[in-house]
Amino acid sequence: MPPFYFLAMFSRHLRRQIPFSIDRSNKQTSFNRSFSYASRRLQQRQQSQNGRTTHFGFETVPETEKESKVGAVFSSVASSYDTMNDLMSLGIHRLWKDHFVRSLNPGSGSREPEGTEACNILDIAGGTGDIAFRILDHASNVNNDMRTSVTVSDINPEMLEEGRKRSLQTSYAGTDRLSFLEANAERLSMIESNSIDLYTVAFGIRNFTNKQAALEEAFRVLKPGGVFACLEFSKVNSSIFNGIYKRWSFGAIPLIGQLVAADRGSYQYLVESIEKFPSQEEFRDMIATAGFIIPGKGWEDLTGGIAAIHKGVKPLKAM
Repeated sequence: MPPFYFLAMFSRHLRRQIPFSIDRSNKQTSFNRSFSYASRRLQQRQQSQNGRTTHFGFETVPETEKESKVGAVFSSVASSYDTMNDLMSLGIHRLWKDHFVRSLNPGSGSREPEGTEACNILDIAGGTGDIAFRILDHASNVNNDMRTSVTVSDINPEMLEEGRKRSLQTSYAGTDRLSFLEANAERLSMIESNSIDLYTVAFGIRNFTNKQAALEEAFRVLKPGGVFACLEFSKVNSSIFNGIYKRWSFGAIPLIGQLVAADRGSYQYLVESIEKFPSQEEFRDMIATAGFIIPGKGWEDLTGGIAAIHKGVKPLKAM
């Protein structure tokens, strides 16, 4: 039996027991009530001033803080991104990515009549180039398409720099088929509406502050008939398998992150972010809410639901 089965589950939330006593004198009771009321009013005012909150793993934080917190995580793991995904997926993320790209069949448009525009692809949260390089390889080697181009967009400059370094080992570096863009997926004002043929995001959208806003931006930038495609960790559909996977995720991954990268906190966040991500059904409905047509049931489970591929198509005509 693999050794990780014997790793103990670490307690993630220490509950502090605060003694509570009531002074029975009317004076003290009145003071306690007034203090409690004032505290509630102060909390309400603070929430009103700070705006909405969101989750950062299991922690609740103001929306204005999540972007910087997530940025710190990915700045920390940028140079060991493949190792991180190996741990998170038990080593099979590479197979998932290959399958994801094959299911999209980029470059198939090269079979269209001569004069057809080249396929313009936007790979969001794709800093290291993992998906972009696969897309260009598939288009070139499978469909003999030398025109399809990919813009790799990421909010994190360290991840983009890692992608630029890796691109030097490919034939696409320095060509008009590959470019890099530092941008927030929730605000893509630099990209024209109705200009993208295919929008991809792999293992990134769960880290966005406002996922619905990002989906709406994806809808805006895609051409009518364009495809939104997302590969993301999801909900395991077997209770037995789910128990095993969660024990690995929460018991082993943060510990290994500490041992191999001296960074337990980042890996702890990443496994918590998977737990907080919507279910397959919920995320499908979010895609539909953004305006996309959902093909079939809307997703394909991979490895029992550890990950899933979601797709949506922008209607040819406004609905």
